[in-house]
Amino acid sequence: VQLQASGGGLVQAGGSLRLSCAASGTWFSISTMRWYRQASGKERELVASITSAGSTNYVNSVKGRFTISRDNAKNTVYLQMNSLKPEDTAVYYCKAEIQRTILNPPTVYWGQGTQVTVSS
Repeated sequence: VQLQASGGGLVQAGGSLRLSCAASGTWFSISTMRWYRQASGKERELVASITSAGSTNYVNSVKGRFTISRDNAKNTVYLQMNSLKPEDTAVYYCKAEIQRTILNPPTVYWGQGTQVTVSS
């Protein structure tokens, strides 16, 4: 199982980016998918999460600006980021809890990270 993140880049403050994270491989089920970010010199923080049923949660600093969604048919989670601020600059990582077979508990997988840079 692999997670491939994409969509990062350089954008001016107030702009938008859409991150994608696609899972590949074989599995029984994918449960909660999450986006984290890690700014230089800071700890990694949870940005948003979405369950398999579509329930979402966000860190307060991105509420109203970011939207997490998933396409279960494409095994992909998205993070639509609007009204970006310089403080959103970070490497963004996706994480998924994937159950490989019905007999195994879920395993955590991480994507490779994608850089988001917001200029002022």
